[in-house]
Amino acid sequence: MSTDTIERSWVGPTAPERLEILRNTRSIAIVGASNKPSRASYFVATYLLSSSKYKVYFVNPVLKEILGQPVYASLADLPEVPDLVEVFRKHDDLPGVLAESIAVGSKTLWLQLGSWHEQVAAEAEAAGLNVVMDRCVKIEHARFHGGLRLAGFNTGVISSKRQLLA
Repeated sequence: MSTDTIERSWVGPTAPERLEILRNTRSIAIVGASNKPSRASYFVATYLLSSSKYKVYFVNPVLKEILGQPVYASLADLPEVPDLVEVFRKHDDLPGVLAESIAVGSKTLWLQLGSWHEQVAAEAEAAGLNVVMDRCVKIEHARFHGGLRLAGFNTGVISSKRQLLA
């Protein structure tokens, strides 16, 4: 289901609230992690591993390893309860990911850019989870920690002339 066809009534956390969620997070499970460099989950994983303090876990029942790290079949298989569950799954899979997140005791359900599910958000909040939808953990972390420049954003240069890299 496309996010542009969904009526949005849920209001997510403010920027300061998202910053607080990220500050209180120690571990992140990427559900739907991919070993394909062209996938957003792979890009997010490489950023989190190289530019954050988080312990990062990969969850995908069909893979064994991503970026030299083990991949787990489910959240229940992880060696610890992840504070934040970052979801790269299709819309219809989101209720199942929520159920698994609640079952293991995660604190935050974070749905990636383009992912929006009002019912899942309501059920997650009712279960005591923080919820973030239609936002990227990588972009949010970089925004709050000065890393947008690393991704080519916010360079402070407004010019049509190509800049020489030193």
